[in-house]
Amino acid sequence: MTSSDCSLDPAALTALRDEPLDWRFKAIPPALWGLSLGQAAKQRLHLFDDGFVAPVVVLEADALEHNLRTMADWCAGHGVRLAPHGKTTMAPQLFARQLELGAWGMTAANASQLRVYRAFGVSRVLLANQLVDAAALRWLAAELERDPGFEFSCWVDSVRSVELMTEALAGAKRPVDVLVELGGDGGRTGARDEATALAIAEAVRESPSLRLIGVSGYEGALAHDSSTHSRQIVAAYLRRLKALTITLAERGFFDGTIVVTAGGSAYFDLVADELTGWPDGLDVVPVLRSGAYVTHDDGFYRSISPLHDCFRSALRAWAQVTSKPTDDLALLTLGKRDASFDEGLPEPQFLRQDGKTEPLDGHAITAMNDQHSFLSLPAGSPVRVGDWIGLGLSHPCTVFDKWQLIPVVDGETVVDLVRTYF
Repeated sequence: MTSSDCSLDPAALTALRDEPLDWRFKAIPPALWGLSLGQAAKQRLHLFDDGFVAPVVVLEADALEHNLRTMADWCAGHGVRLAPHGKTTMAPQLFARQLELGAWGMTAANASQLRVYRAFGVSRVLLANQLVDAAALRWLAAELERDPGFEFSCWVDSVRSVELMTEALAGAKRPVDVLVELGGDGGRTGARDEATALAIAEAVRESPSLRLIGVSGYEGALAHDSSTHSRQIVAAYLRRLKALTITLAERGFFDGTIVVTAGGSAYFDLVADELTGWPDGLDVVPVLRSGAYVTHDDGFYRSISPLHDCFRSALRAWAQVTSKPTDDLALLTLGKRDASFDEGLPEPQFLRQDGKTEPLDGHAITAMNDQHSFLSLPAGSPVRVGDWIGLGLSHPCTVFDKWQLIPVVDGETVVDLVRTYF
């Protein structure tokens, strides 16, 4: 892989904004049906007064831009490149902004996501997984042949995966770049020891269809909090990743620039500490793959992100109170079909009542059904049927996939609409 800038096709983004809106997009008011996405964004509708229906999830424009710039600046200041994991949002409009701010590439998790990226012309993609599906590999080979400027790489963590890739890619015009993935004890994928990793590298060297360009890993599966113990586990793993890279380089497995990549959204500061400062003579590009920083959150990442004091939550849900069967319980029009619940339940933060929005304290979501949230009410709660509740969300990765179109708001004015492709 080269160090040239990654790009995205502006014509594809223009076509995205030409898509007409209609009933397919939940929460969107009928006043926007028939307009293109671009035309609808220019209407500057009011989120509560102009027909948006509950529930609705929004992106807050100021916080979104703040997070994008903060991460870009942090990476530049710490000597690492960023290939954001696009699975968080699957929103090419946001990809474009990440690339404008200097992202080195984009990360995908599977072949379907890769096809979305290519539909929008993303020119450098890391597929942070093994790719052994023959149909997907044949498509990839054709795509690499069609576009000489397309740079792609994926992981290998077994000799068997190398064999399957080689078989599926027989006759391909361009070799597929791969990185040996080193796993950790109790982790997810990846070779569990250095001897296995070396055997995989040797198999790649013997393959006519593959080229070894680096080493990859994922530290986020090894620890799940910000305790000193968890961070020590992650740091030790990253040192193994670095040592393996040096060993492979010393044994002549690389020809040119070496890509070393790790870094989810929880421990990317440790990745920057451990995967920089390489021996003289090694041309190494350290790449982070963090994705959730785009919106941050009001839950899991707020508790664990290295920049939790710098990022702002940019994702909010608004739901309406439709029932108050007892003095200590209200039901909201927000359920598991609309918001994340896998890393913590939504957090009630605001009450909109009689046209005014005020902070809401002392309330909690205790459970969620498909289409309802159970809001626990303290004594003397002002919440009434018909009110709107603004909720902070945890784990943005499982929010975006529930919304094909997300309003972007400046205060309570809709200033844009973001299209997702899951």
